[in-house]
Amino acid sequence: TASVVTGQYVDPKAGQITFEAFYKQWSERQVWAPGTRRAMDLAAGSATFASVPLRAVRRSHIEKWVKEMSARKLAAGTIHTRTNNVRSVLRGAVADRVIPLDPSEGVTLPRRRRADAAMTVPTTAQVGRLLDVADGPFRSFVGLCAFAGLRLGEAAGVQVGDVDYLRRTLTVSRQVQRENGGFEIRSPKWGSERLIYLAPALVEMLTEHVRLYRPGTDASRWMFTGECEDPPHQNTVGHRWRQTLKRAGIEGLKLHDLPH
Repeated sequence: TASVVTGQYVDPKAGQITFEAFYKQWSERQVWAPGTRRAMDLAAGSATFASVPLRAVRRSHIEKWVKEMSARKLAAGTIHTRTNNVRSVLRGAVADRVIPLDPSEGVTLPRRRRADAAMTVPTTAQVGRLLDVADGPFRSFVGLCAFAGLRLGEAAGVQVGDVDYLRRTLTVSRQVQRENGGFEIRSPKWGSERLIYLAPALVEMLTEHVRLYRPGTDASRWMFTGECEDPPHQNTVGHRWRQTLKRAGIEGLKLHDLPH
């Protein structure tokens, strides 16, 4: 009676729906970017308690699932991400009065390495070597990642008109992401739209790049291209990066390390 009066009552019959069935209904109501949808589907699909009615899901189910992911040698960051994604589903069930409490509350997750310990910072000599051996148009791609701090998808999404060559600035307003074997143009990660001030030498590099490889008057043309004047696909960039590393005689360095 107290639960009814205070608005906290949860009908026991509501929890008969399985985690899998509830996720299917709940996910259709969410406003997600395609990448978020894929990550949520992956996390929910990997849950070992997907067929269990929500009212029967216990903390032990979540702990067993986390233990199973650890046994499969998944990275601690991946386990944290998947658990947090599943936790958002369970919290949605609590908010919908399907279950009274979130069974994932308080579950212990594997420790993650400190960001500074996990970070690989290229040396100036390594970056210089990479620029020396990078093939023509890819040299400026490496330069943008190293000296403007762009992520792979952001660098692939740069258009010629995004650079203000007089004021030496770059506007980051989009990124290229893989989608169903092709690509999709999206906004940068949340809060990552920004104006970057460029070093004079980087502006000179980009100016020469446009003169040699991207001449024209259309400000919306892509700074870098893959096939058929489309922006470069991540697989294409990855292939060029591996070739550049091989020519430079450098091992264990990722393109993602350059912004550091």
